[in-house]
Amino acid sequence: MSGRPLALVVEDSADQTALLRRHLDREGFDVFAAADAESAIAAFDTISPVVAVVDLLLPGITGAECAGFVRTRFPECFLIVSSVLDATDYPEADAALPKPIVGADLRGILRGIAR
Repeated sequence: MSGRPLALVVEDSADQTALLRRHLDREGFDVFAAADAESAIAAFDTISPVVAVVDLLLPGITGAECAGFVRTRFPECFLIVSSVLDATDYPEADAALPKPIVGADLRGILRGIAR
């Protein structure tokens, strides 16, 4: 273990995952990435994220449902939802990150998170 805080990324786009991984790494996070909610949930026993970025449009279990599972399992985790959907359609979260993702927006959100 690197001793860096862990970020959970639940995103079905490989390009978006790579972008988030790069920005989160620059901000001092290790990243656990899952391509769908089921994979993320399966890892819950082995991870302890301080921040989670969840895409709302996922195959299988929806991103909104996944966000709810993250919130229940890790109540102290800072939850960021991301989507191309209109922000008024986002579920309750600590922050919203509309797509296309802009690094400055993510950095601004992450700067306010206690690590």
